[in-house]
Amino acid sequence: MKPLLLVGGGGHARACIDVIEAEGNFEIQGIVERIGGEQAPVLGYPVIGSDADLAQLLSITPSALVTVGQIKSPTARVALYDLLVELGARLPSIISPASFVSKHSTIGEGAIIMHGAIINALASVGRNCIVNSQALVEHDAVLGDHCHISTGAKVNGGVNIGSSTFIGSGAILREGVNIGANCVVGAGATVLHDLPARTQFVGLL
Repeated sequence: MKPLLLVGGGGHARACIDVIEAEGNFEIQGIVERIGGEQAPVLGYPVIGSDADLAQLLSITPSALVTVGQIKSPTARVALYDLLVELGARLPSIISPASFVSKHSTIGEGAIIMHGAIINALASVGRNCIVNSQALVEHDAVLGDHCHISTGAKVNGGVNIGSSTFIGSGAILREGVNIGANCVVGAGATVLHDLPARTQFVGLL
């Protein structure tokens, strides 16, 4: 198995560890935390440094995954991803064996597809995305970079989602709608029409 660094040690990291262990392609070397962050091991994996140590750690373990979650803002995930790219890290995509990912779909580097997720034919998942447990990304849907599709959300066919957008748990996006960049769609919301960039939407539109 290839060695892998995890950058971020919170709740999302724990979910990522389950997927990485199940996939079986990578051996986790340890957790990289923010300066002053939690130092306790995460599911048995030690904290081996801070963001300031990334260059040195990557010289030994060149592959890394951003394991900071994304709810209110994508800023931390985007900044860490950009830092890893700048430092020359390899950013594999991680795909749960308990998901279904069509061989006709595209998964960007640094993305993670969690347990029970479905990615159907000609769907495109951008870089550094989270497609969380039991989420659906239907045929021909496009997710921009740094998006988070939360647990149980349904992105129907032909939906286009701009970069850094968050789709809450159980939300439903009607087929063919366009969601702009940096949007937040709340848990359980139903989106029937396009949303412009930077919209925060909860409810029925």
